[in-house]
Amino acid sequence: MSDTDALRAWLVLLRTPGLGLATLRERLAADRDIVAVLGHLRGSPTRLGEAASAWLKRPDEARLAADLAWLDAPGHRLLSCTDADFPSLLEHIPQPPAALFVDGDASLLLHPQVAIVGARGATPGGLAHARRFATALAQAGFVVTSGMADGVDGAAHAAALAADASTIAVIGTGPDLVYPRKHQALARAIASRGALVSEFPPGTAPRADHFPRRNRLIAGLSLGTLVIEAGLKSGSLITARLAGEQGREVFALPGSVHNPLARGCHRLIREGVRLVEDPDELIEVLAPAARALGVELATRLAGSPPGPSPSTPPGDPEHQRLRQALGHDPATLDELATRTGLPLAALSSTLLMLELDGQVESLPGNRYQCVC
Repeated sequence: MSDTDALRAWLVLLRTPGLGLATLRERLAADRDIVAVLGHLRGSPTRLGEAASAWLKRPDEARLAADLAWLDAPGHRLLSCTDADFPSLLEHIPQPPAALFVDGDASLLLHPQVAIVGARGATPGGLAHARRFATALAQAGFVVTSGMADGVDGAAHAAALAADASTIAVIGTGPDLVYPRKHQALARAIASRGALVSEFPPGTAPRADHFPRRNRLIAGLSLGTLVIEAGLKSGSLITARLAGEQGREVFALPGSVHNPLARGCHRLIREGVRLVEDPDELIEVLAPAARALGVELATRLAGSPPGPSPSTPPGDPEHQRLRQALGHDPATLDELATRTGLPLAALSSTLLMLELDGQVESLPGNRYQCVC
């Protein structure tokens, strides 16, 4: 089986009408090969209905060719659940995705993330809070994740980029479309310095039911979700609920009792969500989970059994090599990669663990300095 055969099989199956995630993953667990899954489903078409049977028998070759052309562009990838670098956090959510279309750096999906969500029509104060929290979280080593919507989402993404950090946007359209259209420049910046992520194939237009599906991925990728300004019927409350159901931390920022966009946050707080006023409070809560995820990432990249406890600053040769390479003057990520010979993903993971342990400080311009 060639890589092209496997990729084509994935695209055919991801576009099959009525083929649910559970069915696809069940067949994949049984057959352990995506081409075999396609052959099996083609051999039992009545199980899926007429539309699925017709598509499996004769898929739209022009559409598949367009999908393959999109994936052939630099920085574009189909990240499947059978890939070694598929984010493990997504395996523990209800209805985990079978595959994700990624425009940008797919390795960022493995890094500790915090979701920042809130009202599309946020107040100036709400936007300022989104920028403040996103900047602090990015400087602390977290990847800021949101949905690229207007309002709080867009402000959080822009603030992370302004802090010379990466950010992830999980979108409710195909990876080649931008919604809302006003975020064209923001989308290009995110793809260039972070990642655009979609469960939907190229060309998929926005639909109302796509956004709750997107929200489960935002919550699932993140160690915690922060809600900044949300009305009582806000979609951000769906993201918060999903995060809670997935066992993740949920935080809400209180606001004025006269602000209708604070009511959703106040309801979350009444229901037991953590009230947060300062980014340091959120960082303190999530730091242990971030360390654990960093250790898991380093272990996965090294292909070795787990090492020290996540709460203990690692002392392996990679950490010692990195500390020696840092010296006393600030250095960029690329400079450290050259000095240490470590892959960028492993280097980012190691820097994050040292930063969370107070041994390394991140500076503007994607630079790092040893705290001596």
